[in-house]
Order: sequence, then structure tokens, then C-alpha cells
Amino acid sequence: MTYDLMLEKIRYDGAYPTRERAEEAVRLVLGGLGGQLTGSERQSLAARLPEEAADVLLAGRPESALTGRDFVTSLALRTGASTATTRWDTGSVLTTVAQLAGPDLLAQVLRALPQGYALLFGRAELARAA
Repeated sequence: MTYDLMLEKIRYDGAYPTRERAEEAVRLVLGGLGGQLTGSERQSLAARLPEEAADVLLAGRPESALTGRDFVTSLALRTGASTATTRWDTGSVLTTVAQLAGPDLLAQVLRALPQGYALLFGRAELARAA
């Protein structure tokens, strides 16, 4: 998928009025996700994304690990947007990322992240084994 097609899919799925608004969401969410993912999962996910999106993901600076809920709250604080709007942006972007990643890589990514990210990627949140 090209970056333009990715943006168009996110614009359509997220009901954004413009391509620019969809691109703002991509930059916010992938930049933040890049700060949460480290190691091989980060590199593998970047390899499945269009080059422009991969660059945003890889440019994310490592941050302390956040649960999915705290991740959305952190992004909302960065932009001044409401948590609900930021949750919408996050889901709109990450459901497309999940499709590009495929089920096996997505499972690896979710195992590498703290609890609460599965729903952001449009997947059921499964209980982790004790």
C-alpha cells in the first residue's frame, strides 16, 4: 500500500474531512507508538508500512511504557484534544496499521506492548496468562 492510499483509507474510515487531518492523526499516533515499541517488533512493523509512515514510527523517541489508556491520554495532552477525539484518531490509524501488519506480526506487537493496546488496533483484548 502506498502512503497516499493509506492516508485515504484512514481519512475514509475515520470520517476525516480532509487528507491533511488524516495525516495529522497518522503523525501523532505513529510517532507516539514509535516511542512505545522497541526491538524487532518496531523494525518489523516499520517494514510493513509505507516508507513515509515507517519514518514517522521510527522517529518516535523511546518513552516510559504506557498502558493503552495512558497512551491515548498522553497523546491527548500533547495536542490539547479531548481524550475521546484522540481515542478516535488512535483507532482510525491503528486499525489500518493492523491490516498492514497482518495477524502474526500484530500478535507479536501486542505482546511487546503493555495491556490495553489490542482494542486500539481493533482487536479483542485477551487476558494474559499468569
